[in-house]
Amino acid sequence: MAQNDHVVAGVDVAKDKVDACIRSLSLKQTFASTEAGRRDQVTWLRRHKVTRVVMEASGGYEREWAKLARAAKIEVRIVDPKRVRSFAQSAGRLAKNDSIDADTIAWFAETFSDISGQAYDAAREKLQQMVHARQSLADMQTQLQNQGEHKLPSPVRQEHARILKMTRAALANFDAEISNLVQATPHFAELATIIESVPGLGRTSAAVLIATMPELGRVNNKIIAALLGVAPYDDDSGKRRGNRHVKGGRRRTRNALYMPCVGAATMHNPVLKAFYDRLIAKGKEKMVALIACMHKLICILNVMIARRQKWDAKRYAVS
Repeated sequence: MAQNDHVVAGVDVAKDKVDACIRSLSLKQTFASTEAGRRDQVTWLRRHKVTRVVMEASGGYEREWAKLARAAKIEVRIVDPKRVRSFAQSAGRLAKNDSIDADTIAWFAETFSDISGQAYDAAREKLQQMVHARQSLADMQTQLQNQGEHKLPSPVRQEHARILKMTRAALANFDAEISNLVQATPHFAELATIIESVPGLGRTSAAVLIATMPELGRVNNKIIAALLGVAPYDDDSGKRRGNRHVKGGRRRTRNALYMPCVGAATMHNPVLKAFYDRLIAKGKEKMVALIACMHKLICILNVMIARRQKWDAKRYAVS
């Protein structure tokens, strides 16, 4: 039996099927990725009194499986595949197939029985999908603009111009739809008001943070910095003291917040600018100083949201 009296099932999701494993009962089962298959899986989970299902993020293929399990009042946790793979490697489990992966996910879930996660929020999932789609379009726009800096044949330039025009229109539509969703969802609108009160952050930054950082205001500053990927980690061994490095975290969120933070730290936000200038004066490299500003910014936002307070420069001024 898994810890805390949970009967845990690990589920490995593929495009055409899923493999499920209940290690505590030595049970495994495969289900087709169809409506009937999903219903069969829920029936199987209920029959064996499963209380928690853990599955990896699988490019969206996991959503329908998770949705039906939640509808059946079964707790669902979506975990980072890298964590599960690292766990398997640390345990010496090098073989890999769908059945083994389901068993590994279940083992991981039993070992880390306190897997963190927010309660499911359908509105946040929709906002997250829209934000990710917008980010993908923005990345494509940037790629085409960068290619346009080089000499290209006339047909290529014309096609790029046509696609860029369509992309700009699509981005404008996404911005409007995202803004409407945020304003129509009371708890999102409240968060957006707080985030947008910070000089340098606007509607796009607010939407990204609301969609992808639901932990804001709910965990301590060390955890929130680690989740964003701006927490420095020690690299020491014996008497050697290595340079501290940031690693991990949510890359897409960090990338989306980077340019707004650059603007805030160098121009728009007096508190972050004073902090940035002080680090540069101490001889820190610009990138190191900017990452430190991102760390400071996400921690300030964490406190603001926890306290439901808007920006106050005096409260967060560099001493």
